[in-house]
Amino acid sequence: MSILRSNSRMSRFLADYGILGVLLLLCLYYSVRTLKQQHPTGEAAAEILARKISRSFESSAKVVIAAKTGRENLAFADTLNELLEKAGFKIVRSIKGDPLSIRNAFGNLADSGLRADTIATTRDYVNVVRNIKAKFPALAEVTISTPDGYLWPTFLLRANLLNISNQIAVIAIVAVGMTMVIVTGGIDLSVGSLVAFSAVVAAWLIRRTGGANASGIAMAGSCAAAIILCAVIGTFSGAMVTRFRIAPFIVTLAVMQMARGLAYLIAKGKPIYQIPDSFLWLGRGAEPFFSIPYAVILMAIIYISAHIMMSHTTLGRYIYAVGGNIEAARLSGVRVNAILLLVYTVIGALAGVGGIVMASQLKSGAPTFGNMYELYIIAAAVVGGASLKGGEGKIFGTLIGAFIIAVINNGMNLTNVESYTQKVVLGLVILGAVLLDTIKKRR
Repeated sequence: MSILRSNSRMSRFLADYGILGVLLLLCLYYSVRTLKQQHPTGEAAAEILARKISRSFESSAKVVIAAKTGRENLAFADTLNELLEKAGFKIVRSIKGDPLSIRNAFGNLADSGLRADTIATTRDYVNVVRNIKAKFPALAEVTISTPDGYLWPTFLLRANLLNISNQIAVIAIVAVGMTMVIVTGGIDLSVGSLVAFSAVVAAWLIRRTGGANASGIAMAGSCAAAIILCAVIGTFSGAMVTRFRIAPFIVTLAVMQMARGLAYLIAKGKPIYQIPDSFLWLGRGAEPFFSIPYAVILMAIIYISAHIMMSHTTLGRYIYAVGGNIEAARLSGVRVNAILLLVYTVIGALAGVGGIVMASQLKSGAPTFGNMYELYIIAAAVVGGASLKGGEGKIFGTLIGAFIIAVINNGMNLTNVESYTQKVVLGLVILGAVLLDTIKKRR
């Protein structure tokens, strides 16, 4: 009995999230395609070089550190200095600057008669250091140490994976609402325009309440107002669908044009840049322990909340019931119009949240934001298993669909595929997802 139950759960999981296998295969493919020698920088390079020097020299060895200016290089020099001193090495000199500074420092070192066993530097500075060292016979026997590289896929670098997650955050957040709308048998083409409208409204209000010197309360109020306005527009779309029985495609197509036009009118056709640096906290900030972007954390919270609502609450069952058979749901006592009104309000609010995140990422509000995002958002839901006929779709399936789109775009960028080809591939992916859904329905 337990075996049958386990098989049933596995079959259900594969039916709901079989698309996860596609995501894993894509990750494997791009990992193989981008496998190459990696050369770390900054603190990571310092840690690797410190271990290398510890293996190659006795702890009494004397080290000269040479690095050019720049945040990463200064972090390299400071971290290496600290690690080597802890290991007992003597730091003769830590030189940070341009080639002229290195030359002067090496000249002083040669004239002073101080002995050094190795010069530690970065890989991108090693030729400069080597050429300057060759001009001083007193340093001829001093070796040069650089961090060793390692074989690893560029795709799987931590910075790239975080970049994928951060870039897909806006699309993934709005796709939660799109999944709910599609499950009810509807569609919303206005979300890309609402993202731009939200970003412009928030930026415009921030400019009016202090601009670059706006307070935290002013920024929070501006963002809340933008999200509420987008939710109201979503409610308007839902009212047109429920009260006047206009097709969702037509309603949201009209709202898409109106919202984009309003964004241009408010911004007067130009981006709004008068935003405080602290506004970047949501879009570019990251939590201190694992450096996970706050936008990704917000995305995760929204997905977990939406999954619980859709899978474990009466409201979620009503949403599926409306999409599965609207007349049967009405006869069963479900307030169909209220459910439809709710899902369009939710997607409007989430588009508003997406606009705030984008404005924070780009430190501006522009009416051009979110262009063609409605297609990517619909694609994320459809690729993730949502049926355009309604009644089917999983929240986490949509998240997987969003990551499939992000991985394809990122992987093609890493493998130098031109942008036009990327559009063809993405179109084929969407078509393939709909085709698979159609075949599954027929079976």
